[in-house]
Amino acid sequence: MSEPTLTALQARVKAFSEERDWARFHSPRNLAMALSVEAGELLELYLWCEDEGPQPLSDKRRAAVAGEAADVLMCLLNFCERADIDLAAALDAKLAVAAAKYPADRVRGRALKYDEYPEWQSVTESDD
Repeated sequence: MSEPTLTALQARVKAFSEERDWARFHSPRNLAMALSVEAGELLELYLWCEDEGPQPLSDKRRAAVAGEAADVLMCLLNFCERADIDLAAALDAKLAVAAAKYPADRVRGRALKYDEYPEWQSVTESDD
């Protein structure tokens, strides 16, 4: 069986919402706020952990983390549907921009922002 596509998942989320007559509450603004709240709930599962969080996930927390991750995805898919965003196309475009900012041969194993790499700074300084 093949994995569901983003389009198929988005259709399932839309149908779920429509069955409950929730679309009237799902403005892009409200969904953006809900996305932030759900992401916060996912982050909360890692708050105050002595061992830097459930990494690897303990069996006790795995279901809670998976549930919150699913809530984040559901809100994101709902948001993209209401805002008329093709999430797959947006991701492709974002990856292309990120690949230009962070060429693998220059940044592998380093976690700096693109403008903090010495190679990039010398280019921007010569542009000034």
